[in-house]
Amino acid sequence: MTQAMYDHTAIQNPSDDRLAPYRDIRERDLVGRQGHFIAEGEVVLRVLARFPRFHIRSCLIAENRVEALAPLLHTLPDDCQVIVASRAVIESVAGFDVHRGVLALGERPPKLDVDAFLAALPQQAVIVVAVGIANHDNMGGIFRNAAAFGADAVLIDPTSCDPLYRKAIRVSVGGVFKTPFARLPANAGDILAAHGFEQLALTPSASERLADYRRADRVAIYLGAEGPGLPDAVLARCRRLAIPMHGGFDSLNVATTSGIVLHHLGKSPATQRP
Repeated sequence: MTQAMYDHTAIQNPSDDRLAPYRDIRERDLVGRQGHFIAEGEVVLRVLARFPRFHIRSCLIAENRVEALAPLLHTLPDDCQVIVASRAVIESVAGFDVHRGVLALGERPPKLDVDAFLAALPQQAVIVVAVGIANHDNMGGIFRNAAAFGADAVLIDPTSCDPLYRKAIRVSVGGVFKTPFARLPANAGDILAAHGFEQLALTPSASERLADYRRADRVAIYLGAEGPGLPDAVLARCRRLAIPMHGGFDSLNVATTSGIVLHHLGKSPATQRP
């Protein structure tokens, strides 16, 4: 990429039109941004900048952060508008304390065709299927673990929250940009089976332990919300696995569960087979 040109002149007027995409972030994130999303923090921006399928339209940087961030800002695309403002102006526009002093406006990538995407995955692949994950912290944690343990994709059912919500992105530490994701069609189970995926469900009622499971080449692990867990229809079509626990506990935080499961599934199939 060529060097981006950015304005070091602080914007003093909170009503400046260039700040419009960043106005009232919390409220607008809840109703959607018409094909865009907001990313927050230097670490997340560094990850975002590495994945051009998420085009960065603009950045809003606190004036006291510009010098330290200059090397990163110079790597952004030519058409990325970099806006510099005082922290007071940024907080007035955003509606909360942006203590990291870094915001970015990105474009959502085109939707993945799930059938074509699964067909193109390698013979050995691991995907996560998120069902009813309504908490943004949990969604971000799942994506962070998916990125850390090399999951090939995260598929998301219609009842789950948006992984490109600002808080989910922040909790994922940019993992949502690393791991491809798509919304599930109604016949997701049939599609996964057609592409050779063994479908697994984590549930405390299972008789088979995760530690004893030896994975197939292609596996899809279903994770449900804490409390209700996975729907009966999902459990009926999956091989069920449990993580035994002490002291009468029968469930873990779903993001924690995803880390345990993905660490186990991430081991080489060849080394796990007897």
